[in-house]
Amino acid sequence: MIDFHCHLDLYPEPASLLARLRASGHYVLAVTTTPRAWEGTRALVGDAPRVRVALGLHPELVAQRHGEVELLCSLLEETRYVGEIGLDGSPPHRASIERQRDVLRRILTGCSLKGGRVLSIHSRGAASAVLDELEAHPGCGTPVLHWFSGTERELARAIDLGCWFSVGPPMLSTAKGRKLVTRMPRERVLTETDGPFTRRDDGPLEPCDVAWALDGLAEAWGVSAADVGKTIAANLRTLVARQT
Repeated sequence: MIDFHCHLDLYPEPASLLARLRASGHYVLAVTTTPRAWEGTRALVGDAPRVRVALGLHPELVAQRHGEVELLCSLLEETRYVGEIGLDGSPPHRASIERQRDVLRRILTGCSLKGGRVLSIHSRGAASAVLDELEAHPGCGTPVLHWFSGTERELARAIDLGCWFSVGPPMLSTAKGRKLVTRMPRERVLTETDGPFTRRDDGPLEPCDVAWALDGLAEAWGVSAADVGKTIAANLRTLVARQT
């Protein structure tokens, strides 16, 4: 199973979770919220197979941590994966949107100069603005829109721009989310949890809980969960091959 957007370092016991991941064989993209967190998470993960660490600067933190964009850009040479980055236009973060834009532009420019990266992108309340920046930086790599919640028109534009999508159980639990998923190209969909920020009854979602996403996609697509799993695995192989 594949969890393409998980905050491994923010779980209560990340080392314990990492040990379970080593044993399970799950593929995980551990996104980070700051470049300094990337350095720490990379040290934690070490040589764990099938776990990759993405270099990030979360838009919710840009108001306080925007100065770290220079550090992020200096580290791009060391990774193929960048995330979580993007824009957040929700009310608590709207005041910093222009600073967020500046940071995102600098990151996308840096990725373009390095030949492109796989990008895990946040776009809550700012889908059109994110798409504007991606359109202006066509060489930045392969954007994977995490938990996309824009309009159907914005989704159509994202598809035309070549975006991919990572979807998880919370997105598939809503009527809007399921409707958006049915319109996404199946060959550009990956699964995620966004744990530990998403939860089940007994605690945060973990990478093994992408099984719920497989079930949700199976229902939305009218196929078996096993067939969905094969599609997602093939998609990941395609995505990784594009950035080698």
